[in-house]
Amino acid sequence: MSEKIEQSFIKLKNYCKSEAFKGYDPYDGLNSTLFQAIPLISKNRLARLAWIQLFKRSPLNLRVIAGVKKEYNPKALGLFLSGYCNLYKQDQEPEYLDKINFFSGQLSTLSNKSYSGACWGYNFDWQAKAFFQPKNTPTVVATTFIGSALLDAYEITREDQLLKMASSACDFILKDLNRTYDVNGNFAFSYSPLDKTVVFNASLLGSRLLARVYSFTHEKELLDPAKKSVVFCCDYQKNNGSWSYGTLDFHQWIDNFHTGYNLECIADYMKFSDDHSFEKHLTKGFEYYIKTFFTDEGIPKYYSNSVYPIDIHSPAQMIITLTKLGKFHEYRNLAVKILNWTIDNMQSDEGYFYYQINKYFSSRISYMRWAQAWMFYALSEYLSKK
Repeated sequence: MSEKIEQSFIKLKNYCKSEAFKGYDPYDGLNSTLFQAIPLISKNRLARLAWIQLFKRSPLNLRVIAGVKKEYNPKALGLFLSGYCNLYKQDQEPEYLDKINFFSGQLSTLSNKSYSGACWGYNFDWQAKAFFQPKNTPTVVATTFIGSALLDAYEITREDQLLKMASSACDFILKDLNRTYDVNGNFAFSYSPLDKTVVFNASLLGSRLLARVYSFTHEKELLDPAKKSVVFCCDYQKNNGSWSYGTLDFHQWIDNFHTGYNLECIADYMKFSDDHSFEKHLTKGFEYYIKTFFTDEGIPKYYSNSVYPIDIHSPAQMIITLTKLGKFHEYRNLAVKILNWTIDNMQSDEGYFYYQINKYFSSRISYMRWAQAWMFYALSEYLSKK
C-alpha cells in the first residue's frame, strides 16, 4: 500500500513539473477575456458572482473558450515550496534545493508591495457573497501559508531574506487587517484589508504565523495579538467541538478541511508560543473532526451532515492535520485507507487529482492550487512520516 501512495506522488510530481506549476483555479472565471470585454456585466456584483459559480460548478472546463490562461497562483507556489522542503529534509537532492530557491524567488517577486509588510493574494478578481477582492488583493490565508513556507525554506537554507519576508508578513497582519472585538478585548483578524468578515480559520492562520515568527525572532509583541485571536475563535467553538465557518448568517456550515485548518493552527500556536492553555479545545475539536468527516469506506466527507461534494481538499487536509497534531502514527491505518480511496477514485492517469465528485456528476478539471498543490504538500507530509 505504501508503494502505491509513493507512485501516486511521483505521478503527481511529474505532472506538476510538466505544467511548470501553472494552472487553473476554481475561482479564476473573472480572468476571462470574454467576460471582461462586456463592462456592463463585468462591473455588476451579481453577474460576477454568477460567472464565478458557473466556472466553479461546471463539470466542463470552459476556460479555454472563455479566454482564461494558466498562471502562477502565489498560494499554490507556497504549498509547493513547503512540499519540496519536506522532500529535501528526507533526501538532499540538488533538484529539491533548486525548486526551493525557485519558489522562494517567485514568491518574492509576486509579493504585493502596497501594504505595511510582505503579503500575497490571488491571481484573479474574486467575488464572494461577503466581499469583492480585486486581483492581487492580499489575504491573511494566502499570506500566512506563504509565510510559513518561507520559514520552512529558511530552516533549510538559512537565507536571512526568507526570515525577513516572513517576519514582514506579520506587519501586514498586525497593521493592515481589520479586527472584530468581543467584550473582553479579544478579536478576530479580517480576511483581507478590504473587509471585516470573521472567518475563524483565517484569523487562526494569522495567529499561527505570528507565533511561528516569534519562535525565530523572540519578539514578544507578536504573542499578545496572536493569543487574543485564538481566544476569540475558541470562544466560538461549539459544545460538540465543531466550528461554523464564520459568524455571518450564510457562514454557518461546518466542513471538513476548514475544521482541519482550525486544529492545525491551534496546535502550531501552542507549539511555537509554548502556551498550552488551549489543549481542551484542541482535544474536543479533534475528536469531533476524526469521528465526523470520514466514512468506514475511507471516503472523506465535505460537510458534517453530507458526504457530497467529495472535495480533494478534504483528504489532503486530513494528512496535514494528523501530522501537525502528532496523530499520524495513531491514525496511520485510517490515513492510508483515505489516501488509497482518493488515489483510486480521484487521480487521473496523467497524475493530476480531480476537483470534486458530486452525487450525480463529477468535476475532473485539474486545478493547480486547489487540488495539485494541496495533494503535493499532503503527500510530502505523508512520505516524511511513513
